[in-house]
Amino acid sequence: MSSTLFILNEAPYGSERAYNAMRLAGALCGHAGQQVRVFMLADAVGCARAGQKVPEGYYNVALMLGKVIRSGEVALCGTCMDARGMTEADMLEGARRSTLSQLADWTAEADKVLVF
Repeated sequence: MSSTLFILNEAPYGSERAYNAMRLAGALCGHAGQQVRVFMLADAVGCARAGQKVPEGYYNVALMLGKVIRSGEVALCGTCMDARGMTEADMLEGARRSTLSQLADWTAEADKVLVF
């Protein structure tokens, strides 16, 4: 099995980094033998906020992240969440609050690390 870790730093909207990361992560989830993990730092924790409402016809990062949650793992930096007033109740179901120690473990275990 091949393991890919995505580390996201960018806010869900404004640039298309989070969008492109979710596109690639979702595509990898569809391949057999792939383990996909996503760790969100800084403003990227907003990608996992439940209840996102976007204009009609605009991409929704939370919906895209749902595919990864169903077949991979998604973790958010707890310190980054706290700095943005985000609680576990604000998160998408299946995403979890985590630590830098977890990110270090995932990084050491990954075959590939992609940073967005």
